[in-house]
Formats: sequence, C-alpha cells, structure tokens
Amino acid sequence: MPRVLFVFLDGVGLGPADPEVNALAAARLPTLEALLGGQRPTMDAAGLSTREATLVGLDAVLGVDGLPQSGTGQAALLTGENAPARFGRHYGPWVPTTLRPLVEGESILARAKRASRGVAFANAYPEEVVDPPPPGTRRSRRSPLRAGPPLAALGAGLLTRHTEALARGDAVASEIVNDGWREHLGRREVPVISPAEAGRNLARIAAAHDLTLYAHYTTDAAGHCRDLAAAIRSIECVDAFLGGVLDALPADTLLLITSDHGNLEDARTGHTRNPALALVYGPGHEEVAGRLRALTDVAGVVLEAVGVG
Repeated sequence: MPRVLFVFLDGVGLGPADPEVNALAAARLPTLEALLGGQRPTMDAAGLSTREATLVGLDAVLGVDGLPQSGTGQAALLTGENAPARFGRHYGPWVPTTLRPLVEGESILARAKRASRGVAFANAYPEEVVDPPPPGTRRSRRSPLRAGPPLAALGAGLLTRHTEALARGDAVASEIVNDGWREHLGRREVPVISPAEAGRNLARIAAAHDLTLYAHYTTDAAGHCRDLAAAIRSIECVDAFLGGVLDALPADTLLLITSDHGNLEDARTGHTRNPALALVYGPGHEEVAGRLRALTDVAGVVLEAVGVG
C-alpha cells in the first residue's frame, strides 16, 4: 500500500498554451516538464501520461452556474461532496459556515485518522492563530482557519505544527519559503530556506506518514494580481519546490498535485471555468489519474490509496 502526499495548489487551472497570458506556458518549469516528457501543464496536454506521471484536468464547475471559488472547491476536494451544489452556489474565498462541520468532520484527514492511518498536515501555522481566543472575544475575521485545508486539519486534530516545528524543518510554510514568518511575524529563529529545501522537508514528513496534506495559496493570490510576471514567479517557486520534493520522496509514495479552480493560467482575468490542474506521480499513477474527472473524485481516490474504504 503506497503512502500518499497530497499537494494542494490554490487557483491553478489548465489553460491555453499561450505564453502571453498563461504563466504555465511562459515560466521556466524544469521539474514539471521533466515529469511530462518536455510538455507543459496546459489544456493541450491534458490526458498526457509518461513513464513517471499523468496530467489530467478536473471539472471544477460541478454542474453549478457561475465561476468556481476556493471555499466550495476546497470543500469538494477534501470531502468528495459536491459542495457548490450542496451550498447552492460557488462560494469563496472561505468555506461557507454551513459547510465547515462537513470539512472538519468528513475530510480525508479525519476519515484516514479514524481508520488509524498515520496522517499529517504539513503546514505550519502560528501558535496565536490556533490558540482559542480569550473568553468573551471572537477570533479575528481574518483568521486563516476558514480555509479548507486548515479547517480539515483542525477537525482531525492535526493543526499542530507551529514555530518550533518550522524552525526544525518539521513543517512547511504555506508560502513554501519562510520569508513571511521572518519578516512579518518577526520569527527570526525560523531559518531562511529555498523552495527546494522546503520540498525536501515535505518529503521527509511524507516518508513518516501514510497520508500527508500540504496546501499552498500564493498561486491564487498571484492570479488575482492579473500580472503575468507575478504569476510566473509564483509557479517557478512551486516548480523548484516540487523538484525538492521529488529529490527526497520515497519510491513507494504516490504524489497527487491538485487545485480547486482555475486562475493563475490566464493573466487577463481572475477565476476561470477551466479544468483544475491534477498531476499524479508515483506507483500506479496512470490508473489513479484515470479515475479523476472532477474535484469530487479526489477524496475517494486518496482514501482508497491508503486503504480506507
């Protein structure tokens, strides 16, 4: 039974192979190109399978009018439920309040943990974000705990990696590198780190668990800038990070890279209705990818891969 490392990238779709608008067609992506036999992760390459990896596009619309959004998209990815249909519309950027119990209680993390699998959420979060607010006060409206991955980790009791873990290399910052922790949070004990080093840290975490989830959001933020140069910088950082992951990932590990909706792949606009990126690498990647057609397929495929029915 393989281990599974699930890397979530917010807001990355499969778009046109046009370097004038699509960062994935314009950026330097040696890791992804190597996996895809020299091809780039664009709409034209969807369905491509090489000896090492398979690229597919995931339906993020799910039969619901409007543009796919992060909140309901992440809920669908993490639980297998058609969250936009259940909520009545696409919603974001946060998981809507009525769907948060679903994400906390029925995510891949909670279900795998209940089945006694070794499960990790690799992201580091500051202690003050996770600690309960004082009696009589409310958590800041800007709390990141409204996003799908940390909500799922919180519900599974896995939101446990903080400053010390990040300083040791036993966690990975949501932005991949540690600059934000050092510059904005003043955590100078956290080392400067390259994307490749962060990737090797993530691979080491994955090697110790049956299922590991890591979530990255800067790709979506870059897409919202409608700035091709910013989008290129963002996806090049991800590519270097994935190179570090692959350098140290155990051979028995299935790597699944997915997104919740399109955005980064078209600098002319914000969110798109393009298929969301899904790339599968490792043992049985072609068979696994063949069962992925929509966001709602991901949770079941991940759980089956780690032996959870």
